This record gives sequence, C-alpha cells and structure tokens, in this order.
Amino acid sequence: MSEKIVMTRSNQATAALFGAYDTNIHMIEDAFGVHIFNRNEDTEHGDAIVVNGDMKDVDMATRTLEYLKQMVGQGETVSTESVEYVIGLVRDNPDGGKMETFGDVICITNKGKPIKAKTIGQKNYVKAIRDNTIVLGLGPAGTGKTFLAVAMATEALRDKSVSRIVLTRPAVEAGERLGFLPGDLQSKIDPYLRPLYDALFEMLGAENFQRHMERGTVEIAPLAYMRGRTLDDSFIILDEAQNTTEEQMKMFLTRLGANSKAVVTGDLSQTDLPLGKKSGLSTASKILRGINGIGIFEFSERDVVRHSLVRKIISAYDKYEREKVKYKK
Repeated sequence: MSEKIVMTRSNQATAALFGAYDTNIHMIEDAFGVHIFNRNEDTEHGDAIVVNGDMKDVDMATRTLEYLKQMVGQGETVSTESVEYVIGLVRDNPDGGKMETFGDVICITNKGKPIKAKTIGQKNYVKAIRDNTIVLGLGPAGTGKTFLAVAMATEALRDKSVSRIVLTRPAVEAGERLGFLPGDLQSKIDPYLRPLYDALFEMLGAENFQRHMERGTVEIAPLAYMRGRTLDDSFIILDEAQNTTEEQMKMFLTRLGANSKAVVTGDLSQTDLPLGKKSGLSTASKILRGINGIGIFEFSERDVVRHSLVRKIISAYDKYEREKVKYKK
C-alpha cells in the first residue's frame, strides 16, 4: 500500500475540488481503485487530501488531483466532464510526463463570463487559429469548433485586428424544401444560421449584436452569398463545411482578401450531401496539408465538452462504423 498527500490552499478550494456530494472524488476513486479522504490539518491554510492504494494507482490519482487543483486555482469550475477528461489524460500518460494546461482567456462575453479552452485539444485549436491565416477545424459535435472560432472572431473585432465578422453556412436544403417554408428569403434561411446567431448573442449580447448587424460589422449569410466577393479585413467562419461541395469550398477559400482570417469547421461523419457528392471539406483537408499559413486541426471524441454521454455516443458510433467497414472488406 502507498499513500500520498495533496495540499489545497483553502477550504473553499477543497470544496471546489471535491464537488457536490464529493462526486469528483468518487469518480477518481472508481477510476483508479484508490481511497481518498480529507484530513483537516490546518483550517487556515487549506486541507490535506490523502490518497491510499497501490503505488501506481495512487500516483495517477494524485496527478489527477494536482491537475484539477490547478484548474481551481485558475478560477475554473471542476465539472464531472472535466474530471472525466483529466482522468483520461492521466491514463494516456501513466508514466508521469508533464501535462499541458487548458489555456488562457480567449474573450469575455457580454455578461462578463471568460471564455477559455476546456481541453488541450481546444487549446491547440485556438493556437492554430492564432498562428495561421486559414484553419480547418474537423471533429465531432460538441468539441467547441464553432463556438471557439466565434470567440476568437469577437476578440479580433474588439481589439480592431479586423473590421468585421462574416459567418456563413451552406443551406443544404436551399432547393425545393426551403420553398415550402413560410416568409421571405431571410426568414427561410434563418433556421440554418441559428447556431451562429446563438454563439454571437452570447459573446456580444442581443442589443450589441443588433447594432453590429445594422452597421455591417457582423454579417451572417448563406454560403451562396459569398460568390463573387473579396473579403478584406475580415474574420470569416464557414460552419458545417462538411456540407459544401468541392466547388463551393474552392469558391469560399478564394474569397479571402487582405488582412483577413478564415476558420472552416465541420464534422465529416455528419455529411448531408446527396449521394455521390463528395464533401469539399474532405477534399480540402487532404490537398491543403503542408501549405504554409494553413492549419488543419482534428478534434477527437475526448474533446467533446457537452454531456459526458455525448462523448460515449460518438465513441460508440465510431466503433460501429469501423466494424462496418471491416465487415465489408
């Protein structure tokens, strides 16, 4: 049997680390087969959290606690999803190598909430956007591809790095089915653009968002509206890019003008294109690799920051697809 101690800075830090009804601690105990308890040695300077068990298990549980303690110190909320994520990181790195931190504040929302990367994958994605002119962000739903890109665009607009934000998506049903929807063209395409509106509402607030729309410093439009334009001094985001054709993707990427940045996001496992049509995102992610100034970043199911069940659902479907391909061979 082995024992290690993790010291916290305050009783409040201990409470944040343990979580409601000690949920976080129970997750770590179950993951590594250890026993964890709080020994109140000095109520003024924090607590001693004691970890008992086999040596290797105690080491991994202790490293998990130290990482989560660092999150608490940075003002992060330790959710069950973040605990599960850190447990996975430690298991992938059992020999105790240095683990990266999640990242700094990207921007502050209209309500004063700081937006930060919640996984190492998200942190590296944000870095890729900072370091490149064009970034292709590929990965499953819930990894924050679009949300973080909108946060980066908002910050660029606020610090005057760009003079406008342009957000666009392909409306894959912009043919007959769209015609049955009531209202004018704008009301018909709004449902396709709603996720982009939601992200900007959170960053800017409804009133501020409306002012930017009226001034033209924020533009949200279907991809078809991009044809023939040159977008200078802009932060451009193409969302749901797995639903672009090869021709549409080429058209979009060649809209980039002076002092502009583009982020293209999509999930290649959720393509809604007609049978026989190849995804422009799939092609672009292959032929643009290695070009200076273009970053291609791929998220995994581990970077999913929605409910922990979403990560398990994605993993189950990935396994199903792999087995289906194997059976066909």
